[in-house]
Amino acid sequence: MEFLLVQFYELDRVYVLNNFLLMLKLDILVLAAHPDDAELGCSGTIASQVAKGHQVGIVDLTHGEMGTRGTPELRLQEAAHAAELLGLAVRENMGFKDVFFKDDKEHQLKLIQVIRKYQPEIVLANAVSDRHPDHGKGSSLATNACFMSGLSKIETWNKGVKQAPWRPKFVYHYIQNNYIHPDFIVDISAYWDKKVASIAAFGSQFYNPESQEPASFISSPEFLPFIESRAREFGHRIQVKYGEGFTVERVIGVSDLFDLK
Repeated sequence: MEFLLVQFYELDRVYVLNNFLLMLKLDILVLAAHPDDAELGCSGTIASQVAKGHQVGIVDLTHGEMGTRGTPELRLQEAAHAAELLGLAVRENMGFKDVFFKDDKEHQLKLIQVIRKYQPEIVLANAVSDRHPDHGKGSSLATNACFMSGLSKIETWNKGVKQAPWRPKFVYHYIQNNYIHPDFIVDISAYWDKKVASIAAFGSQFYNPESQEPASFISSPEFLPFIESRAREFGHRIQVKYGEGFTVERVIGVSDLFDLK
């Protein structure tokens, strides 16, 4: 069964006709192979940007239906709860097949439609490589779709309306399970509690001594302390309490040396 979840949180910035989302201009679009990828990888950064007044949305590529625990229906409910906690403008699920989706023309065109619909300035995407192969696939799919979304000869349509080309200015990749040396680190110290709460929204996935479901890699009691230790490590690198690391696809620049921390 296919599922699609679109949650609306700030209707003054959303145009709705017959229950369809026609346009929502986002400042930041977060792409995630699975529900909870964004929460584990970059929810502190998301919360910090929402607090600054930026419009942020998450598009999950799959329902994580091949995961050991939970169900697609439950994962949708958990994703919606996490979205509310983070103050997202929108959260949507593409319904791609968990594990089996590919970085190919079919999936690229569908993702181009989403990028053109939300017109983000910045895209945050999965880690370039990781323990779960979907993360690397999600990363390359995001990179390719973001570039191709700017090509005018690729035609896409949204609810019968031809979409204009749109290419995000920046694509950054959050770091997930495997250690990758970050190109920059975001101070999330003031938003650590929100990150923890958004992860806890996915209660079906993580350690619960009363759960009768099979154990999984992320349901061990050591996994969430590992997430905190990684955040502390990245925070330590920039002399703050907690941080989230990202890699870049091109050299980034500043106009003022005092902008560097």
